Amino acid sequence: MFNHIMIGCTDIEKSKAFYDKVLGVLGAPEPAKNVADSGHVRYFYMHNGSVFALTQPINDEPANPANGSTIGFKCESAEQVKELHDVAIANGGTTLEDPPGLREGAMGPMQLSYFRDPDGHKICGIKQGA
Repeated sequence: MFNHIMIGCTDIEKSKAFYDKVLGVLGAPEPAKNVADSGHVRYFYMHNGSVFALTQPINDEPANPANGSTIGFKCESAEQVKELHDVAIANGGTTLEDPPGLREGAMGPMQLSYFRDPDGHKICGIKQGA
């Protein structure tokens, strides 16, 4: 359904360093760097048919997280859900909600962890099922 998700970053290199560590937990390789004609930098993490991108806002307005939005990264195990969270926190993220673990939801049982990245974007590690 989705082609890519792109988020704006206040400090693109700081965000890249953060996501290199966090997405490395999922096996994502080093991102591809793109510099637009305007000089704005973007990084594209391509993994398992998905693309997650970081960008300096092209309109030169401050980057900000969308209120009510969450970006969920699919994990392979409960341990990976926790590791994703722990690596994020160790690299400048902020924990949110309950500690990583099993939750019951509208889609059935799932392992979840939530954190904010250095720019305040809400990120989730998720594994469907118990």
